[in-house]
Amino acid sequence: MKSIKWGMIGCGDVTEVKSGPAFNKVPNSSLVAVMRRDGGKAKDYAARHGVPKWYDDAQQLMDDPEVNAIYIATPPAQHEAYSLMAFAAGKPVYVEKPMTLNADSAIRMKTAASTAGIRLCVAHYRRAQPLFLKIKSLLDDHEIGDIRLVQLKMFQPQDADIVAKSASNWRFDPLISGGGLFHDLAPHQLDLMVFFFGEWLSAAGLSLNQSGIGQADDLVTGQVLFKNGVVFNGSWCFSVSEQDKADLCEIIGTAGKISFQVFGQQIKLIKNGIDKVYDFSPLQHVQQPMIEKVTAYFLGQGENPCSAEEAILSMQLMDRFTARP
Repeated sequence: MKSIKWGMIGCGDVTEVKSGPAFNKVPNSSLVAVMRRDGGKAKDYAARHGVPKWYDDAQQLMDDPEVNAIYIATPPAQHEAYSLMAFAAGKPVYVEKPMTLNADSAIRMKTAASTAGIRLCVAHYRRAQPLFLKIKSLLDDHEIGDIRLVQLKMFQPQDADIVAKSASNWRFDPLISGGGLFHDLAPHQLDLMVFFFGEWLSAAGLSLNQSGIGQADDLVTGQVLFKNGVVFNGSWCFSVSEQDKADLCEIIGTAGKISFQVFGQQIKLIKNGIDKVYDFSPLQHVQQPMIEKVTAYFLGQGENPCSAEEAILSMQLMDRFTARP
């Protein structure tokens, strides 16, 4: 292949700005077809974004000879089935986060891709953004010494505006999303921990529905011991007041501390009593740096920016944190 011609399955709000337009802004990449079961919405999306083809049947998109890679942007419950269809069609897959509903499903996807000899990449796109690459370089350069502890807080009200809006509240249906807002937001945060610190040794957590609204748990806590000795403590609550909203991650080392918002644009480095601030500009399309890396990987010009094996590590953490006794 000389270029990647993408077929996108799912045309929801997350694709309007975050990802969809970026496929045509990356070298050797173009979005040539979209699919949504509601044909009218697929046609409308294609018209608005200048996409040449649209389908209301996933198999027809898979069988399109011009399409040579698949981007899956549906709710998580459909990720595994569409991935298997793509592998059967011999086409590499870039799948949205969370990779799927749970770790068992993720392992099946990884095994199927490996058996078919097809490339699979997961859209943990913060790995490719300048802000988080800077944090990783600060850690790799031992700017705050040896890392001891990570503290993360994500507190949001029930009507949080931090997630992409959609016509239905599928994010709150565990059968479709895997859980509530935890399963929508925590994949970003936990994957960053895997990106920064590698494999983990042990993990445990607590999860419950404190508000009693809906079927999804709205409070989750988790602890992780990474193989390198770093300890992680995380708390997620999605039923706090507006005034108690929080998005904070603190990485504490023997010589200082790095603090940042996972959904923010700034890093603060505190060392020897001196604060150093790194500011980053918002990205127009947050997935564009990742799509560039995925395109290079599919063309054999780079490494996999987020493999199934890496994504499974964060899926397993989510399963551990939310497991019932």
